[in-house]
Amino acid sequence: MKSKGRYGQFIRWIFLVIDFIVLNASYVITCLITDIRTQPFYDKQVWLMINLAFLVVVYVLSTLHDKRVVYIDRVLILLVKYVIFHAVIFLMLSSFVDRAFSWQTMILFYGIFAASLSVWWIISRKLLKWYRSKGFNYKKIVIIGGAASEAALRLMQQLEKDQGYGYHIVGFFNDEPAPDIPSYKGPVSELEAFVGATPIDEIYCAIPENDKQDLQQIISLAERNAIDFFYVPQFSKYISRRFDIENFGTVPVLSIRPQPLNNPFNKAVKRAVDLIVSSVVLLFSPLIFLPIAIGVKLSSPGPVFFKQDRTGYRGKSFKCLKFRSMRINDMSDSLQATKDDPRKTKFGNFLRKTSLDELPQFINVLMGDMSIVGPRPHMVQQTQQYCELIDKYMLRHTIKPGITGWAQVNGFRGPTDELWKMEKRVEFDVWYAENWNFMLDLKIMFLTVVNAIRGEQNAM
Repeated sequence: MKSKGRYGQFIRWIFLVIDFIVLNASYVITCLITDIRTQPFYDKQVWLMINLAFLVVVYVLSTLHDKRVVYIDRVLILLVKYVIFHAVIFLMLSSFVDRAFSWQTMILFYGIFAASLSVWWIISRKLLKWYRSKGFNYKKIVIIGGAASEAALRLMQQLEKDQGYGYHIVGFFNDEPAPDIPSYKGPVSELEAFVGATPIDEIYCAIPENDKQDLQQIISLAERNAIDFFYVPQFSKYISRRFDIENFGTVPVLSIRPQPLNNPFNKAVKRAVDLIVSSVVLLFSPLIFLPIAIGVKLSSPGPVFFKQDRTGYRGKSFKCLKFRSMRINDMSDSLQATKDDPRKTKFGNFLRKTSLDELPQFINVLMGDMSIVGPRPHMVQQTQQYCELIDKYMLRHTIKPGITGWAQVNGFRGPTDELWKMEKRVEFDVWYAENWNFMLDLKIMFLTVVNAIRGEQNAM
Protein backbone atom coordinates (compact mmCIF):
# COMPACT_ATOMS: atom_id res chain seq x y z
CA MET A 1 0.00 0.00 0.00
CA LYS A 2 1.21 3.49 -0.80
CA SER A 3 2.53 5.80 1.90
CA LYS A 4 -0.21 7.82 3.54
CA GLY A 5 1.87 10.84 4.44
CA ARG A 6 5.08 11.90 6.16
CA TYR A 7 6.25 14.18 8.96
CA GLY A 8 2.89 14.40 10.75
CA GLN A 9 4.18 12.24 13.59
CA PHE A 10 6.93 14.76 14.33
CA ILE A 11 4.56 17.68 15.04
CA ARG A 12 3.50 16.29 18.42
CA TRP A 13 7.14 15.87 19.50
CA ILE A 14 8.11 19.32 18.28
CA PHE A 15 5.28 20.84 20.32
CA LEU A 16 6.22 18.82 23.41
CA VAL A 17 9.82 20.02 23.14
CA ILE A 18 8.58 23.63 23.04
CA ASP A 19 6.35 22.87 26.08
CA PHE A 20 9.56 21.73 27.81
CA ILE A 21 11.33 24.95 26.79
CA VAL A 22 8.42 27.07 28.10
CA LEU A 23 8.56 25.23 31.44
CA ASN A 24 12.29 25.79 31.85
CA ALA A 25 12.11 29.39 30.67
CA SER A 26 9.45 30.00 33.33
CA TYR A 27 11.77 28.48 35.93
CA VAL A 28 14.69 30.67 34.83
CA ILE A 29 12.54 33.83 34.87
CA THR A 30 11.30 32.96 38.38
CA CYS A 31 14.86 32.52 39.60
CA LEU A 32 15.91 35.85 38.07
CA ILE A 33 13.00 37.70 39.65
CA THR A 34 13.40 36.21 43.13
CA ASP A 35 16.45 36.59 45.32
CA ILE A 36 18.40 33.45 44.41
CA ARG A 37 20.71 33.85 47.43
CA THR A 38 17.89 33.31 49.92
CA GLN A 39 15.48 31.20 47.91
CA PRO A 40 15.99 27.40 47.77
CA PHE A 41 14.14 27.45 44.45
CA TYR A 42 17.41 28.02 42.59
CA ASP A 43 18.81 24.53 42.94
CA LYS A 44 19.75 21.66 40.61
CA GLN A 45 17.53 19.25 42.51
CA VAL A 46 14.57 21.62 42.24
CA TRP A 47 15.17 22.02 38.51
CA LEU A 48 15.29 18.22 38.15
CA MET A 49 12.03 17.76 40.10
CA ILE A 50 10.26 20.35 37.96
CA ASN A 51 11.22 18.48 34.83
CA LEU A 52 10.41 15.06 36.30
CA ALA A 53 6.95 16.37 37.21
CA PHE A 54 6.62 17.61 33.64
CA LEU A 55 7.32 14.12 32.29
CA VAL A 56 4.60 12.65 34.51
CA VAL A 57 2.10 15.30 33.40
CA VAL A 58 2.95 14.75 29.73
CA TYR A 59 2.44 11.01 30.10
CA VAL A 60 -0.98 11.44 31.73
CA LEU A 61 -2.42 14.58 30.10
CA SER A 62 -0.62 15.16 26.79
CA THR A 63 -3.73 14.84 24.61
CA LEU A 64 -3.86 18.38 23.23
CA HIS A 65 -1.19 17.92 20.55
CA ASP A 66 -2.89 14.74 19.30
CA LYS A 67 -6.27 16.35 18.65
CA ARG A 68 -7.14 18.06 15.39
CA VAL A 69 -10.37 19.70 16.55
CA VAL A 70 -9.82 21.65 19.78
CA TYR A 71 -11.61 24.81 20.88
CA ILE A 72 -9.81 27.52 22.84
CA ASP A 73 -12.02 27.12 25.91
CA ARG A 74 -11.10 23.42 25.98
CA VAL A 75 -7.43 24.35 25.64
CA LEU A 76 -7.66 26.59 28.70
CA ILE A 77 -9.48 23.95 30.74
CA LEU A 78 -6.74 21.43 29.91
CA LEU A 79 -4.16 24.08 30.83
CA VAL A 80 -5.64 24.46 34.32
CA LYS A 81 -5.55 20.67 34.83
CA TYR A 82 -2.01 20.57 33.44
CA VAL A 83 -0.65 23.24 35.81
CA ILE A 84 -2.47 21.96 38.91
CA PHE A 85 -1.34 18.39 38.27
CA HIS A 86 2.25 19.57 37.76
CA ALA A 87 2.13 21.50 41.05
CA VAL A 88 0.84 18.45 42.93
CA ILE A 89 3.54 16.15 41.50
CA PHE A 90 6.25 18.74 42.09
CA LEU A 91 5.27 19.24 45.75
CA MET A 92 5.15 15.49 46.27
CA LEU A 93 8.68 15.14 44.89
CA SER A 94 9.86 18.11 46.99
CA SER A 95 8.76 16.38 50.17
CA PHE A 96 11.32 13.61 49.55
CA VAL A 97 14.29 15.98 49.39
CA ASP A 98 13.29 18.34 52.18
CA ARG A 99 12.68 21.43 50.07
CA ALA A 100 10.27 24.14 51.21
CA PHE A 101 9.35 27.19 49.16
CA SER A 102 7.44 30.33 49.99
CA TRP A 103 3.94 30.46 48.60
CA GLN A 104 4.88 33.72 46.82
CA THR A 105 7.57 31.88 44.85
CA MET A 106 5.21 29.06 43.94
CA ILE A 107 2.50 31.48 42.80
CA LEU A 108 5.05 33.44 40.78
CA PHE A 109 6.44 30.35 39.05
CA TYR A 110 3.10 28.77 38.23
CA GLY A 111 1.63 32.12 37.23
CA ILE A 112 4.46 32.65 34.72
CA PHE A 113 4.24 29.02 33.57
CA ALA A 114 0.45 29.10 33.10
CA ALA A 115 0.49 32.44 31.26
CA SER A 116 3.38 31.42 29.00
CA LEU A 117 1.96 27.98 28.26
CA SER A 118 -1.51 29.34 27.47
CA VAL A 119 -0.06 31.85 25.00
CA TRP A 120 2.08 29.15 23.39
CA TRP A 121 -0.76 26.62 23.17
CA ILE A 122 -3.15 29.09 21.59
CA ILE A 123 -0.51 30.31 19.13
CA SER A 124 0.50 26.72 18.32
CA ARG A 125 -3.11 25.76 17.53
CA LYS A 126 -3.45 28.78 15.26
CA LEU A 127 -0.15 28.00 13.54
CA LEU A 128 -1.10 24.37 13.07
CA LYS A 129 -4.49 25.28 11.61
CA TRP A 130 -2.81 27.73 9.23
CA TYR A 131 -0.24 25.07 8.26
CA ARG A 132 -2.96 22.52 7.57
CA SER A 133 -5.09 25.02 5.65
CA LYS A 134 -2.16 25.34 3.23
CA GLY A 135 -2.43 21.66 2.41
CA PHE A 136 0.14 20.16 4.79
CA ASN A 137 -0.22 17.56 7.55
CA TYR A 138 -3.68 16.50 6.42
CA LYS A 139 -5.35 13.13 6.75
CA LYS A 140 -7.00 11.47 3.80
CA ILE A 141 -10.40 10.21 4.83
CA VAL A 142 -13.37 8.39 3.34
CA ILE A 143 -16.95 8.99 4.49
CA ILE A 144 -19.57 6.30 4.00
CA GLY A 145 -23.29 7.05 4.10
CA GLY A 146 -26.29 4.78 3.94
CA ALA A 147 -29.92 5.01 2.93
CA ALA A 148 -30.31 7.73 5.57
CA SER A 149 -27.06 9.64 5.10
CA GLU A 150 -27.93 12.85 6.96
CA ALA A 151 -25.23 12.17 9.58
CA ALA A 152 -22.63 11.59 6.85
CA LEU A 153 -23.53 14.83 5.09
CA ARG A 154 -23.39 16.81 8.34
CA LEU A 155 -19.97 15.35 9.10
CA MET A 156 -18.75 16.26 5.62
CA GLN A 157 -20.01 19.83 6.02
CA GLN A 158 -18.27 20.22 9.37
CA LEU A 159 -14.92 18.95 8.06
CA GLU A 160 -15.07 20.99 4.85
CA LYS A 161 -16.10 24.14 6.71
CA ASP A 162 -12.68 24.55 8.28
CA GLN A 163 -9.67 23.35 6.30
CA GLY A 164 -7.53 24.01 9.37
CA TYR A 165 -8.70 20.72 10.85
CA GLY A 166 -6.50 18.99 8.30
CA TYR A 167 -8.96 16.51 6.82
CA HIS A 168 -9.02 15.87 3.08
CA ILE A 169 -12.12 13.98 1.97
CA VAL A 170 -10.94 11.83 -0.92
CA GLY A 171 -14.05 9.72 -1.24
CA PHE A 172 -17.74 9.70 -0.33
CA PHE A 173 -19.61 6.42 -0.81
CA ASN A 174 -23.36 6.02 -0.70
CA ASP A 175 -25.68 3.50 -2.31
CA GLU A 176 -27.91 6.41 -3.29
CA PRO A 177 -26.26 8.42 -6.12
CA ALA A 178 -24.97 11.84 -5.05
CA PRO A 179 -23.66 13.52 -8.23
CA ASP A 180 -23.78 16.96 -6.56
CA ILE A 181 -21.03 15.93 -4.13
CA PRO A 182 -17.58 16.31 -5.78
CA SER A 183 -16.02 13.53 -3.69
CA TYR A 184 -18.78 11.00 -4.49
CA LYS A 185 -17.16 7.82 -5.82
CA GLY A 186 -20.07 5.43 -6.07
CA PRO A 187 -21.92 2.80 -4.01
CA VAL A 188 -20.40 1.14 -0.94
CA SER A 189 -19.61 -1.98 -3.01
CA GLU A 190 -16.85 -0.02 -4.79
CA LEU A 191 -15.09 0.95 -1.55
CA GLU A 192 -12.67 -1.98 -1.48
CA ALA A 193 -11.33 -1.28 -4.97
CA PHE A 194 -10.94 2.40 -4.09
CA VAL A 195 -9.04 1.65 -0.87
CA GLY A 196 -6.73 -0.70 -2.75
CA ALA A 197 -5.76 2.03 -5.21
CA THR A 198 -5.77 5.08 -2.91
CA PRO A 199 -3.87 5.69 0.36
CA ILE A 200 -6.44 6.26 3.14
CA ASP A 201 -5.83 7.27 6.76
CA GLU A 202 -9.31 7.07 8.25
CA ILE A 203 -12.79 5.78 7.40
CA TYR A 204 -15.89 7.44 8.89
CA CYS A 205 -18.89 5.16 8.57
CA ALA A 206 -22.41 6.55 8.94
CA ILE A 207 -24.45 3.67 7.62
CA PRO A 208 -27.38 2.53 9.82
CA GLU A 209 -26.65 -0.16 12.39
CA ASN A 210 -29.22 -2.48 10.80
CA ASP A 211 -26.91 -2.84 7.77
CA LYS A 212 -24.89 -5.31 9.84
CA GLN A 213 -23.29 -7.15 6.95
CA ASP A 214 -22.02 -4.00 5.23
CA LEU A 215 -20.79 -2.60 8.55
CA GLN A 216 -18.81 -5.73 9.39
CA GLN A 217 -17.31 -5.84 5.90
CA ILE A 218 -16.18 -2.21 6.16
CA ILE A 219 -14.60 -2.82 9.58
CA SER A 220 -12.75 -5.86 8.21
CA LEU A 221 -11.60 -3.86 5.19
CA ALA A 222 -10.23 -1.12 7.45
CA GLU A 223 -8.40 -3.63 9.63
CA ARG A 224 -6.82 -5.42 6.65
CA ASN A 225 -5.50 -2.10 5.29
CA ALA A 226 -4.40 -0.60 8.65
CA ILE A 227 -6.95 2.20 8.34
CA ASP A 228 -8.42 3.83 11.46
CA PHE A 229 -12.19 3.23 11.61
CA PHE A 230 -14.77 5.55 13.18
CA TYR A 231 -18.50 4.96 13.44
CA VAL A 232 -20.84 7.98 13.20
CA PRO A 233 -24.11 7.27 15.09
CA GLN A 234 -27.41 8.23 13.44
CA PHE A 235 -28.37 10.79 16.08
CA SER A 236 -30.60 13.80 15.65
CA LYS A 237 -28.75 16.95 14.66
CA TYR A 238 -29.82 18.52 17.95
CA ILE A 239 -28.19 15.80 20.04
CA SER A 240 -24.71 17.23 20.42
CA ARG A 241 -24.05 15.95 23.90
CA ARG A 242 -21.11 13.80 24.84
CA PHE A 243 -21.55 10.11 25.45
CA ASP A 244 -19.67 7.67 27.62
CA ILE A 245 -19.16 4.09 26.48
CA GLU A 246 -19.65 1.35 29.02
CA ASN A 247 -19.24 -2.35 28.42
CA PHE A 248 -21.56 -5.00 29.78
CA GLY A 249 -19.46 -8.02 28.98
CA THR A 250 -18.88 -7.73 25.24
CA VAL A 251 -21.83 -5.40 24.68
CA PRO A 252 -20.94 -1.67 24.34
CA VAL A 253 -23.55 0.73 25.73
CA LEU A 254 -23.68 4.48 25.10
CA SER A 255 -24.77 6.57 28.06
CA ILE A 256 -25.50 10.29 27.84
CA ARG A 257 -23.32 12.35 30.12
CA PRO A 258 -25.29 14.63 32.45
CA GLN A 259 -25.38 18.28 31.45
CA PRO A 260 -22.45 20.12 33.06
CA LEU A 261 -24.75 22.56 34.87
CA ASN A 262 -26.54 19.67 36.61
CA ASN A 263 -23.36 19.40 38.66
CA PRO A 264 -23.85 21.43 41.89
CA PHE A 265 -20.27 22.71 41.83
CA ASN A 266 -20.52 23.96 38.23
CA LYS A 267 -23.88 25.54 39.02
CA ALA A 268 -22.38 27.30 42.06
CA VAL A 269 -19.43 28.60 40.02
CA LYS A 270 -21.73 30.00 37.34
CA ARG A 271 -24.00 31.64 39.92
CA ALA A 272 -21.00 33.14 41.74
CA VAL A 273 -19.76 34.70 38.48
CA ASP A 274 -23.27 36.02 37.79
CA LEU A 275 -23.47 37.65 41.22
CA ILE A 276 -19.99 39.18 41.03
CA VAL A 277 -20.33 40.57 37.48
CA SER A 278 -23.89 41.85 37.90
CA SER A 279 -23.02 43.46 41.26
CA VAL A 280 -20.04 45.28 39.76
CA VAL A 281 -22.07 46.47 36.75
CA LEU A 282 -24.97 47.67 38.92
CA LEU A 283 -22.56 49.36 41.35
CA PHE A 284 -21.39 51.62 38.54
CA SER A 285 -24.77 51.65 36.79
CA PRO A 286 -25.71 55.27 37.69
CA LEU A 287 -22.90 56.48 35.43
CA ILE A 288 -24.51 54.69 32.47
CA PHE A 289 -28.17 54.27 33.46
CA LEU A 290 -28.83 57.95 34.19
CA PRO A 291 -27.83 59.33 30.75
CA ILE A 292 -29.71 56.50 29.03
CA ALA A 293 -32.80 57.11 31.15
CA ILE A 294 -32.74 60.80 30.21
CA GLY A 295 -32.36 59.86 26.53
CA VAL A 296 -35.30 57.45 26.69
CA LYS A 297 -37.52 60.06 28.36
CA LEU A 298 -36.62 62.72 25.80
CA SER A 299 -37.15 60.33 22.85
CA SER A 300 -40.84 59.63 23.53
CA PRO A 301 -43.39 59.68 26.38
CA GLY A 302 -43.54 56.61 28.59
CA PRO A 303 -41.58 54.69 31.23
CA VAL A 304 -37.80 54.29 31.13
CA PHE A 305 -37.92 50.50 31.48
CA PHE A 306 -39.80 48.06 29.28
CA LYS A 307 -41.01 44.93 31.08
CA GLN A 308 -42.05 41.86 29.12
CA ASP A 309 -42.97 38.30 30.01
CA ARG A 310 -40.25 35.99 28.72
CA THR A 311 -39.76 32.23 29.04
CA GLY A 312 -37.13 31.34 31.60
CA TYR A 313 -35.65 28.34 33.36
CA ARG A 314 -37.74 25.18 32.98
CA GLY A 315 -40.35 27.10 31.01
CA LYS A 316 -41.34 29.46 33.84
CA SER A 317 -42.07 33.03 32.76
CA PHE A 318 -40.47 36.11 34.32
CA LYS A 319 -40.45 39.86 33.77
CA CYS A 320 -37.49 40.66 31.53
CA LEU A 321 -36.20 44.23 31.84
CA LYS A 322 -34.91 46.44 29.04
CA PHE A 323 -34.50 50.13 28.38
CA ARG A 324 -37.52 51.16 26.34
CA SER A 325 -36.49 51.60 22.69
CA MET A 326 -39.96 51.94 21.14
CA ARG A 327 -42.92 54.21 21.41
CA ILE A 328 -45.76 52.84 23.51
CA ASN A 329 -47.77 50.40 21.34
CA ASP A 330 -50.21 47.48 21.64
CA MET A 331 -48.08 44.97 19.68
CA SER A 332 -44.96 44.84 21.84
CA ASP A 333 -45.82 41.40 23.24
CA SER A 334 -46.74 39.82 19.91
CA LEU A 335 -44.67 41.42 17.13
CA GLN A 336 -40.87 41.22 16.89
CA ALA A 337 -38.90 44.34 16.05
CA THR A 338 -37.69 44.63 12.45
CA LYS A 339 -34.85 46.61 10.87
CA ASP A 340 -36.95 49.61 9.85
CA ASP A 341 -39.63 49.20 12.51
CA PRO A 342 -41.59 52.48 12.74
CA ARG A 343 -42.21 51.84 16.44
CA LYS A 344 -38.53 52.40 17.28
CA THR A 345 -37.27 55.82 18.28
CA LYS A 346 -33.97 57.18 16.96
CA PHE A 347 -32.44 56.91 20.41
CA GLY A 348 -33.94 53.44 20.81
CA ASN A 349 -32.36 52.38 17.54
CA PHE A 350 -28.97 53.47 18.91
CA LEU A 351 -29.58 51.49 22.11
CA ARG A 352 -30.39 48.36 20.13
CA LYS A 353 -27.40 48.70 17.79
CA THR A 354 -25.04 48.96 20.77
CA SER A 355 -26.97 46.44 22.93
CA LEU A 356 -27.22 49.06 25.68
CA ASP A 357 -30.96 48.39 25.91
CA GLU A 358 -30.09 45.03 27.52
CA LEU A 359 -28.21 46.53 30.50
CA PRO A 360 -31.19 46.42 32.94
CA GLN A 361 -31.14 42.65 32.58
CA PHE A 362 -28.24 42.63 35.03
CA ILE A 363 -31.01 43.25 37.58
CA ASN A 364 -32.67 40.05 36.34
CA VAL A 365 -29.34 38.28 36.80
CA LEU A 366 -28.98 39.55 40.36
CA MET A 367 -32.54 38.41 41.12
CA GLY A 368 -31.76 34.94 39.79
CA ASP A 369 -34.10 34.93 36.79
CA MET A 370 -31.24 35.09 34.29
CA SER A 371 -27.54 34.40 33.91
CA ILE A 372 -24.86 36.52 32.23
CA VAL A 373 -24.45 33.82 29.55
CA GLY A 374 -27.20 31.52 28.33
CA PRO A 375 -29.90 31.19 25.66
CA ARG A 376 -31.63 34.48 24.98
CA PRO A 377 -35.13 34.50 26.55
CA HIS A 378 -37.95 34.57 24.02
CA MET A 379 -41.41 36.05 24.31
CA VAL A 380 -43.91 33.59 25.81
CA GLN A 381 -45.90 33.65 22.57
CA GLN A 382 -42.78 32.71 20.61
CA THR A 383 -42.10 29.79 22.92
CA GLN A 384 -45.62 28.46 22.40
CA GLN A 385 -45.21 28.81 18.65
CA TYR A 386 -41.73 27.37 18.16
CA CYS A 387 -41.99 24.43 20.55
CA GLU A 388 -44.51 22.99 18.09
CA LEU A 389 -42.32 23.66 15.05
CA ILE A 390 -38.78 22.86 16.19
CA ASP A 391 -37.64 19.55 17.62
CA LYS A 392 -35.75 19.82 20.95
CA TYR A 393 -36.76 23.50 21.27
CA MET A 394 -37.54 23.21 24.99
CA LEU A 395 -34.06 21.81 25.72
CA ARG A 396 -32.79 25.40 25.59
CA HIS A 397 -34.79 26.03 28.77
CA THR A 398 -32.94 23.42 30.81
CA ILE A 399 -30.58 26.23 31.89
CA LYS A 400 -31.22 29.86 32.79
CA PRO A 401 -31.58 32.35 29.93
CA GLY A 402 -28.77 34.83 29.45
CA ILE A 403 -28.02 38.42 28.52
CA THR A 404 -25.78 37.04 25.80
CA GLY A 405 -25.26 33.55 24.46
CA TRP A 406 -23.39 31.18 22.16
CA ALA A 407 -25.93 31.68 19.37
CA GLN A 408 -25.61 35.47 19.58
CA VAL A 409 -21.81 35.57 19.30
CA ASN A 410 -22.06 33.23 16.32
CA GLY A 411 -24.26 35.70 14.43
CA PHE A 412 -27.73 34.41 15.29
CA ARG A 413 -29.29 37.37 17.04
CA GLY A 414 -32.00 39.79 16.03
CA PRO A 415 -35.29 38.92 14.32
CA THR A 416 -36.13 35.34 13.39
CA ASP A 417 -38.34 36.09 10.39
CA GLU A 418 -37.50 32.70 8.84
CA LEU A 419 -37.79 29.35 10.60
CA TRP A 420 -34.24 28.26 9.77
CA LYS A 421 -32.84 31.19 11.77
CA MET A 422 -34.61 30.04 14.90
CA GLU A 423 -33.56 26.45 14.20
CA LYS A 424 -29.90 27.52 14.08
CA ARG A 425 -30.33 29.57 17.25
CA VAL A 426 -31.82 26.55 19.02
CA GLU A 427 -29.00 24.34 17.73
CA PHE A 428 -26.36 26.67 19.20
CA ASP A 429 -28.30 27.09 22.47
CA VAL A 430 -28.67 23.34 22.99
CA TRP A 431 -24.98 22.80 22.19
CA TYR A 432 -24.07 25.41 24.82
CA ALA A 433 -26.28 23.79 27.46
CA GLU A 434 -24.71 20.40 26.82
CA ASN A 435 -21.09 21.56 26.56
CA TRP A 436 -20.90 24.34 29.16
CA ASN A 437 -17.65 25.15 30.89
CA PHE A 438 -16.32 28.20 32.70
CA MET A 439 -13.84 29.12 29.97
CA LEU A 440 -16.60 29.02 27.36
CA ASP A 441 -18.54 31.60 29.37
CA LEU A 442 -15.48 33.86 29.49
CA LYS A 443 -15.03 33.47 25.74
CA ILE A 444 -18.66 34.42 25.06
CA MET A 445 -18.43 37.46 27.36
CA PHE A 446 -15.29 38.62 25.57
CA LEU A 447 -16.80 38.17 22.10
CA THR A 448 -19.95 40.00 23.23
CA VAL A 449 -17.93 43.04 24.28
CA VAL A 450 -15.97 42.97 21.01
CA ASN A 451 -19.18 42.73 18.96
CA ALA A 452 -20.80 45.55 20.92
CA ILE A 453 -17.81 47.83 20.25
CA ARG A 454 -17.78 46.97 16.55
CA GLY A 455 -21.55 47.21 16.25
CA GLU A 456 -23.62 44.17 15.30
CA GLN A 457 -25.22 43.90 11.89
CA ASN A 458 -28.16 41.83 13.13
CA ALA A 459 -28.96 44.05 16.09
CA MET A 460 -32.48 45.40 15.65
